[in-house]
Amino acid sequence: MLEFKFDTQLLIEGENLDEDVINDYITEHFKGDSLLAVGDDTLIKIHFHTNEPWQVLEYAATLGEIYDVVVENMERQSRGLKG
Repeated sequence: MLEFKFDTQLLIEGENLDEDVINDYITEHFKGDSLLAVGDDTLIKIHFHTNEPWQVLEYAATLGEIYDVVVENMERQSRGLKG
């Protein structure tokens, strides 16, 4: 069993985005690990392992347009199933 089973990835397109602010917010408000929030002030890539991917998506949607959303179940993948 994984502690955090959903690999959550997405892009946020917006204005005045700050990867440090986004990183800090996700770290402080959501349970998970393996966080990456990288990019510039108009495009940020998020990668995060969590059990509540919808919370990350809801937050990201408040920052700009989200797209290329991928949520994979890593527990299924570890059993050789489609995630």
